[in-house]
Amino acid sequence: MAERSCVKRLQKEYRSLCKEPVSNIVARPSPNDILEWHYVLEGSEGTPFAGGFYYGKIKFPAEYPYKPPGITMITPNGRFMTQKKICLSMSDFHPESWNPMWSVSSILTGLLSFMMDNSPTTGSVNTTITEKQRLAKASLAFNIKNPAFRKLFPEYVEKYNHQQLVSEQFSPQSPQEEDGRPKVVKFDTSLGEDMKRADTLKDARRDRKQSFPTWLMLLLVSIFGIVMALPLLQL
Repeated sequence: MAERSCVKRLQKEYRSLCKEPVSNIVARPSPNDILEWHYVLEGSEGTPFAGGFYYGKIKFPAEYPYKPPGITMITPNGRFMTQKKICLSMSDFHPESWNPMWSVSSILTGLLSFMMDNSPTTGSVNTTITEKQRLAKASLAFNIKNPAFRKLFPEYVEKYNHQQLVSEQFSPQSPQEEDGRPKVVKFDTSLGEDMKRADTLKDARRDRKQSFPTWLMLLLVSIFGIVMALPLLQL
């Protein structure tokens, strides 16, 4: 059971976050438990995490803000283990360094900053830049599968749906009928038929031209022979 001061403090911090959002950070308490917060960190431009959306949880103790919370990340990211507590000076790994003045926004700002670093710590992993970039591209699709994420962060669900729509519009696909079967693209064959008919007429004319001179030549030779023979007959 959370102490009254803890509940009041977390409610105040939530109102503050709603009024003054922090860049690249979204955080909201669970509807059923004020001590469990869910967050999304957006990867900073110019880093291997650019374009990534990293979902995780913060579990506050009932004595907050006098005791630090536990922090985990759910989205595969290439920097921290998933579903494992992350060791930070602002987490319950180091209660001796905890400052009650720290808040949800300062905790997540510190987590985002530490994520961009390569310093090893409990809960961290070592991966290549290429692997981090691959995970960043796949992060939103991974998060969408989580019911709690969809419920708490509908704006990211809308963002994902928009990305899918744009991707489908610009991806090369074969034409489809409304029933999903491939559309048969029909070509106008009338021009080809006309060309065939024209070729047939040309062949017929050529045949006539080739047969016409034969009989005409015989007729002309016969007439010429008769004309040349007439003077001889008169003698």
